[in-house]
Amino acid sequence: MAAAKASSPAVEVEVGDRDVRISNPDRVYFPERGETKLDLVGYYLSVGDGLVNALRERPCMLHRFPEGVGGEKVHQKRVPRGAPPWVETVRVHFPRYDRDADELCVTELAQVIWAVQMSTVEFHPWNSRRADTEKPDEWRIDLDPGPHCPWSRVQEVAHTVHEVLDELGATGWPKTSGGKGMHVYVRIAPDFGFTDVRRGALAFAREVERRMPDDVTTTWWRKDRDPEDLFVDYNQNARDHTIAAAYSVRGNPRGTVSTPIRWDEVDDVAPDDFTIATVPTRYAELGDLHAGIDDAVFSMAPLLEWAERDEREGHETPAAPEGGD
Repeated sequence: MAAAKASSPAVEVEVGDRDVRISNPDRVYFPERGETKLDLVGYYLSVGDGLVNALRERPCMLHRFPEGVGGEKVHQKRVPRGAPPWVETVRVHFPRYDRDADELCVTELAQVIWAVQMSTVEFHPWNSRRADTEKPDEWRIDLDPGPHCPWSRVQEVAHTVHEVLDELGATGWPKTSGGKGMHVYVRIAPDFGFTDVRRGALAFAREVERRMPDDVTTTWWRKDRDPEDLFVDYNQNARDHTIAAAYSVRGNPRGTVSTPIRWDEVDDVAPDDFTIATVPTRYAELGDLHAGIDDAVFSMAPLLEWAERDEREGHETPAAPEGGD
């Protein structure tokens, strides 16, 4: 696993065959229970295999909190100069600004712990990998509740999502978002670009909306939605749009975690059940519930047929929101 040895005022954490220096280890990052930066390191060590599996070879944006989660949040895409030579990166292009960025590309746990040393709390990977960053291999279903949408509605919609996926022959891998919603991931063959994957994701979202018209919306503009509705956010499949990885901690005082769950747990869990204080024990007992995701590959072709049907019926696909750089 890992051993920590004090070297005032920092500590050296041994991760595999690498030593990662952790400065300010006693800085409180999560004020609700008082967990520190070193506690965050310990959490990520405890779920290391699962997190690396979620991040492996994906461009990854880092949400950094240099003073803890009560302070300023920094969205960092570029790996800073001076990173150790074993920290791997992947170059991605941002057409809006005609710029490139070398983003973190995790292949081993020491790179995660180095990122925590750089004050990273949240890990937000792309849904494509460095072999071809323009061809996603992960379709992400984001169940995003409105401000007055109860958790019970999220659970009900999750069951409908599961039902539609089963009818398609697709395997969905659910997880809490670490906030108020839920995510479901589907491994897909990297045969299509972001535009087509997003079109297919919208077609799926519209099918869920057809089955639950009083609870679900696919309306993009927040001002046009009923605050009690749940938005199936297909735009999380647009290029350079990312959400927190499985096992990523979220930047709030409770230190909640975006946690994989089983389908038979959907009715029994609540978002606040999973924190950096509780997930390590769960992980030790259950292991990585998303471990088999790479063995369940789905083709987006049937969903693109649904998209063509919707477009023939006059349902337009809104323009994708632009990512930043």
